[in-house]
Amino acid sequence: MRLSTKGHYGLKAMFDLAMHYGSEPLPIPLKVIAERQGISEHYLEQLIAVLRKIGLVKSIRGAQGGYILARPPSQIKVGDVIRALEGPIAPLDCVSEFEPTACEKEHYCISRDIWARVRDSIAEVLDSITLEDMCRDAAKVSTDRVES
Repeated sequence: MRLSTKGHYGLKAMFDLAMHYGSEPLPIPLKVIAERQGISEHYLEQLIAVLRKIGLVKSIRGAQGGYILARPPSQIKVGDVIRALEGPIAPLDCVSEFEPTACEKEHYCISRDIWARVRDSIAEVLDSITLEDMCRDAAKVSTDRVES
């Protein structure tokens, strides 16, 4: 399974929003997120539209507008973001998480179980990490760099 730039950049944008999430989150303009994360603003607009439609971010209009997370970082899993932008997790369509495609060899395919286990392992990792975990890890990395 290969992650596209949609998943990669979308997760970077969500991480940016999480890093700046406070008790009263202030909206962050797309331009600011794009600059901080090194993402094209036009491309980021497309990604944020998907994330907003699925309910992971909210848009705030006006001069001080921008985007905020729809839920606290502790309640958004990396798997939520990846599935929103990339679709179901699956190394092959026949073992897709939600609607696996029918396969005439399904009952005797020797490798199907392997791919299902790969899918489950990837999903388990992605669903075990929240945006809050990512922020905590980033803070630790920053602290370790300063102490070195």
